[in-house]
Amino acid sequence: MRLLIAMMMHETNTFSPVPTDLQRFALGLGQLPLQGAAAVQAYRGTGTATGAFIDLVEAAGAEFELAIAAHAAPSGPVHNEAFDAMTQTIVQAVARGGWDGILLDLHGAMVTQSFEDGEGELLRRIRAVDAHTLIGVAYDMHANLYDDMVALAQVVAGYQTYPHVDMYETGLRAGKPLLRLLAGEVQPTSAWARLPMIPHVMRQSSLDEPNRSLQARARQMEQEGALTASVFTGFPHADIENAGLSVVVVTDGQPALAQQLRDELLRMAWDSRAQWVYPVEPLAQSVSRAKAMTVSPVVVLDHYDNASSGGTMDTTAVLAEILRQGLRNVAFFAIFDPQAVQQAIAAGIGQRVSLSVGGKMAMPLMPHRSAPLQLEGVVKVISAGKYRAKGPMSQGAHQDMGAAVVIDTGAVEVALISRHVEPFDVNALMSLGIDPLQKQFVVLKSRVHWRAGMGSMAAAVVECAGAGACTSDYSELVFKHLRRPIYPLDPQADAGL
Repeated sequence: MRLLIAMMMHETNTFSPVPTDLQRFALGLGQLPLQGAAAVQAYRGTGTATGAFIDLVEAAGAEFELAIAAHAAPSGPVHNEAFDAMTQTIVQAVARGGWDGILLDLHGAMVTQSFEDGEGELLRRIRAVDAHTLIGVAYDMHANLYDDMVALAQVVAGYQTYPHVDMYETGLRAGKPLLRLLAGEVQPTSAWARLPMIPHVMRQSSLDEPNRSLQARARQMEQEGALTASVFTGFPHADIENAGLSVVVVTDGQPALAQQLRDELLRMAWDSRAQWVYPVEPLAQSVSRAKAMTVSPVVVLDHYDNASSGGTMDTTAVLAEILRQGLRNVAFFAIFDPQAVQQAIAAGIGQRVSLSVGGKMAMPLMPHRSAPLQLEGVVKVISAGKYRAKGPMSQGAHQDMGAAVVIDTGAVEVALISRHVEPFDVNALMSLGIDPLQKQFVVLKSRVHWRAGMGSMAAAVVECAGAGACTSDYSELVFKHLRRPIYPLDPQADAGL
């Protein structure tokens, strides 16, 4: 048995000004995405869907090839040249033929300069050269689904946790039914549909309601016999027709059951729609509330500027307010500013510097902007910025924040980085010599993923509405292509269930 594996992952924020070229998919390990043996070496033994695919096919005694491992931090629409280069690598591998099955590790919310459904276009290109080889796909929970993303594959599975600590398990959930299909043991039948709703990302955690119960029911369906049951909460920062919540259920030769289970999950989601709405608190009030807390560490979330939702990571509103209100013993991760990083490196460890940080990337699709902040302090740490994730999310996977420094103002230790990376893993801080347990306040440009690696450490959490392209205030987003009416933008929206 011979299987082809490929990874092509990107969550596209169409409001983000951060460009998405091919080099962005290289994960800092080179100028191009990894291919072949180098990709296998990088992802074998990792807590990713690709890591699961490798383990699964090797356990089955199958031959396999990893055509490409391309993963980019969320940002603006994928450049056509980058998309064509990645899909060409995959399609050429498919066209060589001789494959019994294809396993794809995709995100599901990729938008390119030409296609709203980047994954659907990949599958269309694959089917243009190979109409019959069986395909299994692992998608992120934040996928925005289109017909071809389901119809052109035999098995579809999505993450059931957010923070995404089940990437590996989802690879198994997508891969095992495909191997059973190859063995003639099952005949997958799929049913999918979407709802007219775009849940706020800050209300999508599977650790909280309503998503906790929804994902628990999906898992129960699989225990009761469904091959896969996936609730995709969707990614709302994409001005495309199909953004929003959807459900896919795959059964063994029982299309009516697939539809019945799909509709049950859709009704659960729609009935809880008011719980998916996020109320915004004024920034000064949030920081003041944090300052009054006596427990530690207090995790302060700069969630409008999360790199894993397409934020520029260079907005300064939250940092400026923390400095204005005089919070002390603070760690701040992080400001993306390669220029300031190089200036600090040139000054050297122990030197006092005055740097203009952040506010360098315009956000033309946002009604607000972020001004540069004059940061004065001592260069405490200089780092190459490379580390492996401790886990449980993406355990063992390479991470790269680029050249990085820590500037100590005396009250706040500010990390400055050169590549976008969300602090979902404690090693993002520890690799810079910052122990979060020794801090009164730990400020993270994160929404939910931080809870995977540091949630158990937090004595309290304060969410701050700062500035950024992943704003949690939907009134700041101008949708031109999203289907309407849709909840909560249009409270009168009807699901027709």
